[in-house]
Amino acid sequence: MIDKARDIALQTLYKIDIEGAYSNIILDEMIRKNRNNLGEKDIGLISEIVYGVTTWKLTLDEIVKKYSKIKIKKISPWILNILRMSIYQIIFLDKIPKSAAVNEGVNLAKRYGHKSSSGFTNAILRKVSKDDYEEMFKIKEIEEKISKTNSIPKWIIEELKKDGLSYEKIEEICKCSNKKPKISIRTNKIKTDRESLKQELKQEGIQVEEGILEDFLILSKAKGIEKIDEFRNGLFTVQDEAAGLVAIILNPNQGDNILDACSSPGGKTSYIAELIEDKGKIEAWDIHKHRTELVEKTAKRLGISSIQTKVQDATVYKEEYIEKFDKILLDVPCLGLGVLKRKPDIKWKRKQGDVKEISRIQSKILNICSKYLKTNGELVYSTCSILKEENQKVIEDFLKKNTNFEIQKISLKKESFFNKYLQNEKILQVYQNQETDGFFICKLRKKQ
Repeated sequence: MIDKARDIALQTLYKIDIEGAYSNIILDEMIRKNRNNLGEKDIGLISEIVYGVTTWKLTLDEIVKKYSKIKIKKISPWILNILRMSIYQIIFLDKIPKSAAVNEGVNLAKRYGHKSSSGFTNAILRKVSKDDYEEMFKIKEIEEKISKTNSIPKWIIEELKKDGLSYEKIEEICKCSNKKPKISIRTNKIKTDRESLKQELKQEGIQVEEGILEDFLILSKAKGIEKIDEFRNGLFTVQDEAAGLVAIILNPNQGDNILDACSSPGGKTSYIAELIEDKGKIEAWDIHKHRTELVEKTAKRLGISSIQTKVQDATVYKEEYIEKFDKILLDVPCLGLGVLKRKPDIKWKRKQGDVKEISRIQSKILNICSKYLKTNGELVYSTCSILKEENQKVIEDFLKKNTNFEIQKISLKKESFFNKYLQNEKILQVYQNQETDGFFICKLRKKQ
């Protein structure tokens, strides 16, 4: 008999692998579709397998190559994904007996493969379950070793090395990219305070602790968090603290006319509104209507009225906005290499050639939107990425062409966790770590 949870996990992985579906979207869809036949443990196992296999795909494929006599490109997608998910359970999930992972994999192979598929699957999985994982990767070349043991495409390692990072630091970044992310939430200061929210969540049976930033809490679990009354009533937003820091550094004031030019889904936009107690005017742009609708939905849930959305392409110059805004946030499109632990698909969807193209778009947005800033106004440029070409280089190139702008000092509280990442008190480049995602922040001022 086929295990229902593993069957759904396999179907989900197939859709990600072959149809190009995004793991978070298709996973939610598949669970919702089969909800009546699944218990909480089943849902937990499906999520663990889907995210685990997506995260560790490169490493899992290297193991398949080691034990398979058939070239990996010739293995059917169904059988390959059965092997991936079974090997993931054998190596990474201690709570699941190896024999159970093997047997369930063979059962799936009988359903989704041809006559010889189950024997092929059984042979590989039994070999993997007997061998020592550490012995599987005796690789001398350092970049190849970091890539294969941490499931990170080699081009990312090459780019980080080009940026001047040591292999030790690169490996640390790669390891952190595979860890389960902390779940942080931001208190809606308009409706409550952190301590009150903390107590309410504890009454819901949710373990919480205080975050690095004063409006944030860290949760022990995220499952079902968007179904509780506190979320529905707009008392908090799920947001990484790194993203929250962007709004804090913008330092908005009540009465400011503010632009968030790449605003969807509205996490940073809404925090700006909360910081000014909803007393100001915030224009929230994005390129598609369905994306601005996400911002509107967020604002409505949080009880925010200062945000006005507009479908607007930030790469298209509009004369009507010249020197209109006191503060501008440019959280520009990026490769997203700082959020791999949350969005592991990025590793497999991005290519080395994307670096130059994305930095071109970033530069275009910065050059155009900077014209919308008033004299003495301030602009924050941020990404959730970690490559210099998307960050420092974009800023350097901009300043060469726009001498009426200067980098502003970033002021953080003395005890702030983030102080150690400040470069010359002006550039904040954080690589993913145990506490937060990787990100980049720079603040610019338009001179007289």
